[in-house]
Amino acid sequence: MKNRDNIIRYYKGMDNGEFAARLIDLADSTNKGRPYAVSEFASPGAVQIGETVKAHATGLELRINGGYEGAERVKLAFVRQDYDGPVDFGITACRLTWDVRYRLLGHRDVLGSLTGLGIDRSRFGDIIMHEDGAVILADSTLYDYLRQNLEKIAMVTVTVTEIPLSDIPPRKEKVKEVKTTVASLRLDAIVSSGFGISRTKAAEAIKGERVQVNWQPAKGPAQEVGAGTVISLRGKGRMEVAEITGTSRKGRTGVLLKRFI
Repeated sequence: MKNRDNIIRYYKGMDNGEFAARLIDLADSTNKGRPYAVSEFASPGAVQIGETVKAHATGLELRINGGYEGAERVKLAFVRQDYDGPVDFGITACRLTWDVRYRLLGHRDVLGSLTGLGIDRSRFGDIIMHEDGAVILADSTLYDYLRQNLEKIAMVTVTVTEIPLSDIPPRKEKVKEVKTTVASLRLDAIVSSGFGISRTKAAEAIKGERVQVNWQPAKGPAQEVGAGTVISLRGKGRMEVAEITGTSRKGRTGVLLKRFI
C-alpha cells in the first residue's frame, strides 16, 4: 500500500500506529491472493482505522463482526470484492456458569480472571453478564484453553461451555438523556455534566488517562468535543454528545447528552 507510512504516522499520533500497520498488512495479504484476512478483537474505534485502510486499497470490502448484533469489541475483515464465499471470523461464544448462592460476580471479576491467565485483550471481545453467569465472545482458538484453565473466578467455581452465536440476543442498552448547559465544549465540562462529577474530578480523571474520546486516549481537559463524540470514563461507563442545542442568553452552550447505563 503506497500510503502505508502516512496512515501509520497519522494513527501513531493517536497511539494506534501499530494496529494500523497490522490492518495494512492484512489488506495487503488479500491483494496477494488470499480471499480475506481477519484481525484480532479491537475497540469500536478500530473501525475508523479499517475504513481508512480500505479507502486506500483497491478491490477490497471491509466487514465487521463481534459475534452478535450490537457488539462493541469487533473483528475486522478485509475481503476481496470478487470473493463470494463465507468469511470465518473465528468467534466462539463461551458460556460461563456458576452457583450464584456463593457470590454475585461482575464484569470486572470475569475480565480480571481472563487477564490473570495471561490472555491478551485482543483475543476476546465483549463480556455479556447474566444473573447466573456470563458469555465471553472469544477467539475460537481460545475455547479449549478456557475450558481447561478457567476453573475459578474470585474463588467461585465456574464451568465453561460453548453455545451457538445465534443464541445471543442483540445488544440493548438503556439510555439516560441529560439536557444541560455548559460554559464551553471543553472535555472536562462535558465529562462533569454527563457523569455527574465535579469539574475538578473530571479533569483529574482525564489527566489520569481514565477518559477516552471516540475510543482514543483523551488529549487533555481542554480538548474540544462536538456532536457525535463518544466519551467513556473508566468505572462510569459511556456517553454520547448527541446534540448541540444552541446558546443561552447568558452565553452558555446547550447540549443533549445520552448516557448508556
